Amino acid sequence: MLPWVVRRTRLPLLSLRCVDCRSESATTGEGRFRVNANGKLLDVWLLVRCVSCDRTSKLTVHERAPVRSFDPAELDGYHTSDPELVASRLLDPLLARRNRFTLDWNGAWRLDTPSAWLDEAWPVQVEVVFKDPVPVRPERLIAQGLGLSRNEVPRRIKCDIPLRRPTSAGFTFTVMQASGPPAASPRSRRTARG
Repeated sequence: MLPWVVRRTRLPLLSLRCVDCRSESATTGEGRFRVNANGKLLDVWLLVRCVSCDRTSKLTVHERAPVRSFDPAELDGYHTSDPELVASRLLDPLLARRNRFTLDWNGAWRLDTPSAWLDEAWPVQVEVVFKDPVPVRPERLIAQGLGLSRNEVPRRIKCDIPLRRPTSAGFTFTVMQASGPPAASPRSRRTARG
């Protein structure tokens, strides 16, 4: 079974309307948290910046949470704006729902495939693993990875999940040999999607 890996190359942009310029795109930039203490309660926000006018906004991560409810390492991560904590909070679907934004993954991920299909016998099985929750249509991913047209994918691919419905969960598929003259082995692809 051949491994394919989908991984992010940077944090995605946020589809979030700016209150000043009405642009609909924001970024976390370097990724910073703001922590505010009010007695024994804490508010934690993730700061985002409009890509058009640079206006800073706050996304609520925790609101009026008791200090003792935080793991000390997590609290330290908020104070130091730990990059891994920034990424995990930004990619948390609950944060997106609470703050009413979606993630724009255009240009923020890549597909890594093996350098060669060394004499693989047809049909070939491929396992796709997602290192980050990048929503992508399997049909599009497979076409990109194999260098096929999207019209050719349904004829050459056997898969147990819908090919046209976005997923960010791992899956496997089988590549059938093309009918007609012998097909050349798909070339290696390490491509960014944008």
